[in-house]
Amino acid sequence: MMKNPKKVLMKFVQSYRHSTVPRWIILMADMSMFVVAFVLARALSRGTFFGAYQLVELCIGAALTLLCFLLFGTYRGIIRHSGLNDIFNIVISCIVPLVVLWGCNYVNNNWHILPPDCLMSYRESTMLYAMLICMMVMSRLAAQRFYNDYFRHHRIERRVVIYGAGAAGVITYNALMQDQIYEYKVVAFIDDDVMKLGQHLNGVPVLGYRTVLSPKFIKKKQVKQLIIAIPSIRLIQKRAISNKALDLGLEVKSVPHINTWIDGSFGVNQLESAKIEDLLERESIKLDNSNVRREVEGKVVLVTGAAGSIGSEICRQLLRYDIAKVVMLDQAESPMYDLQFELRNTEQFKGVLSKMEFVIANVKDKARIEEVFNMYHPQLVYHAAAYKHVPFMEENPYEAVYVNVFGTKNLADLAIKYGTEKFVMISTDKAVNPTNVMGATKRMAEIYTQSHSTEKTHFITTRFGNVLGSNGSVIPLFKKQLAAGGPLTVTHKDITRYFMTIPEACTLVLEAGAIGAGSDIFVFDMGHPVKIYDLARKMIQLSGLKNIEIKEIGLRPGEKLYEELLATKENTIPTRHPKIMHAKVRQYSVADVDKEYEKLWDELETLDDMRIVAKMKEIVPEFVSNNSVYCQLDHAGDIGNA
Repeated sequence: MMKNPKKVLMKFVQSYRHSTVPRWIILMADMSMFVVAFVLARALSRGTFFGAYQLVELCIGAALTLLCFLLFGTYRGIIRHSGLNDIFNIVISCIVPLVVLWGCNYVNNNWHILPPDCLMSYRESTMLYAMLICMMVMSRLAAQRFYNDYFRHHRIERRVVIYGAGAAGVITYNALMQDQIYEYKVVAFIDDDVMKLGQHLNGVPVLGYRTVLSPKFIKKKQVKQLIIAIPSIRLIQKRAISNKALDLGLEVKSVPHINTWIDGSFGVNQLESAKIEDLLERESIKLDNSNVRREVEGKVVLVTGAAGSIGSEICRQLLRYDIAKVVMLDQAESPMYDLQFELRNTEQFKGVLSKMEFVIANVKDKARIEEVFNMYHPQLVYHAAAYKHVPFMEENPYEAVYVNVFGTKNLADLAIKYGTEKFVMISTDKAVNPTNVMGATKRMAEIYTQSHSTEKTHFITTRFGNVLGSNGSVIPLFKKQLAAGGPLTVTHKDITRYFMTIPEACTLVLEAGAIGAGSDIFVFDMGHPVKIYDLARKMIQLSGLKNIEIKEIGLRPGEKLYEELLATKENTIPTRHPKIMHAKVRQYSVADVDKEYEKLWDELETLDDMRIVAKMKEIVPEFVSNNSVYCQLDHAGDIGNA
C-alpha cells in the first residue's frame, strides 16, 4: 500500500530538521552553478553553446573559481543562516577570478601567448561572474526560505517596533530575523532624526516617536514589544521611552552596550528586559575623585556595618584607592563571610588582599570596639552599622536605642580618644521630623556626633533616602510577591519615597568625608519622590503578568506618608557640587547632650519601652509618633502643655 506523500515528507523534515548540508556538496553545487553560468554567458555573447576552445576556457575559469572558493570559504557557512558576511565572501570570490581573467586577456591581447579563443572575452567573463553571483546568492536565499517554511518549527509571531534607525537598529533587525523561537515582524523603526523620517530600512518605514507610540498605531499594527536599539542612550530619555511604552501595554527590551556583546556579535538572547531600577535610576552624579583620593590614600579606614548594602559598597569603592588598610566590621557572621569570599575571589581586588581586615563585632560592645581601635588606630571611620527596619524598631525600642544611639556614641567617643581624623555617619531621611523610633534614634545619633566634633576629630553626617537593591527595600518584596502570583501589598495608596542607587549613596558618603570640615550634615538632591503604588503598578507591567492585584493594607506602626530630607526649621547652603547641599541645623552643647544621654541610659536600663520612648521625645521634640502605641505620649504631652 502506497504511503501518504505528505506524511513521508513530514517524517523526512523531522528527521533532518537539525542537520547541515556537508561542505563538499555545497562546493559541488557552487561549481555546478559556475558551469551553468559559463554556458549561458557564452551563448548570450556568441550565440552558441559550443566552440573549438570552450573546454579550455571552461577549465581555466573553473580552476580559478575553485581556488577562490577554497580560499574565501564560500562553502563553509551554514546555508540556512547565511548573512551579509557570506554574501560578501561570494562577491569577493567571484570578483578576484574576474580580475585575473581580465589581466590574462590584456596580456594575451598584447603578446599573443595563447590563441584568442582560449580565453573568455571581457564581456563574457563579466556576464559569467555577474550571473554566478546572482545564482549563488539566490540559491542561499531560497534555501533559507525552504528551511523556514518546511524544516523549522512553526514560530510564534511577535510584532515589534525598534527605537533607533542607526547601525544598532539594523543589527537588531538582522538578529530578530534569525531568531529560532519567534517570528518577529518589525512594523516600524522610530528615530528622532527628522532627516531619516519617511525613509525605509529593509522595507520597514522610519517614523517619529509620537506617530508610533500612540494608542491608535499600537492597536492598528498589533504591536506587542518595543526594543530600544540605542546602546548609548541617555538614562533620562530611556526612562521616558520605557514609561510611555509600558503605559501602552508594550513589553520593553533594550540592546546592551556593545562592550558586552558576546564575541563582538549580537543575538536576540542578549536583549535586556527593562527593570524597575531602570525606571527609577537617575543620571549618575559626577564627582571629582581627586577629593576622595586625597582624603583616603595611605590611611587606615574602619567601616562599620561592612556586610550591609551601603557598607559593602563603601568597602569596594575604598579598595580602588591606594589606602593602607580597610577594616571591615560587622556583627552579622554569614553576610560578612559572603563579603569576604566575594572580595578575595574578585579579580579586581586580588592585588589588595593584604589591605583587607574582616572583624566580627557589635558596635554596642564598647570593650570589643575599643580593642579594634587600639589594634588598628583608624584615621577615618565610615559608620553604616544600624538597625533600619521601622516596624521592628517600633516593637523593640530598647535595641534600637542601644545600637543606633549608644553604639554610635561608643564609636564617636573612641574616635576622639584614639585621634581619628574624620568620622562619617550614615543617617536617613527618616531622621527628619521623625514619626518612628528608628528615625528618632538616627536623629539622636546625629545630635551626638554633631555636638562632639573637635578640631582634631571632625564628625560629618550624610542623609539620603531608600537605596535600590538593598535587602530592606520594597523592590525585593514586590519581586517575591510577583513570583508567588500576587497580590502586591502597599501600606497606603499615596505613600511616597525617595530612591537612589547604592553606588550613588556611597559616592556621596566618600565625597562628604572629603569635603566635610566638622559638625556638617550633608543632604543629597534626590530628585522627585516616587509613589510606591505607581512603583507596584510598573513592576506588574514589567513582569508581563495579568490580573495581579495591588492590595492596600494600611500604614505600619511609625510609618509616614512622605519622607523629608530637611526639617521645617532647617535650610541648606550649596557646596562645590550641585547635587550635594550643606544643612544648617540647630546646634547642641556637649554638656547638655551628655547630660540628656546619661538620663536616656538610665531609662534604657529599666527596659520599659514607654519610659525609653518618652525620654527620646524629650531629647528630640519634633519626634511625634504616627500610627503607633507611643502616640499616647504625644497626647499626654499636649494635655500637660495645655
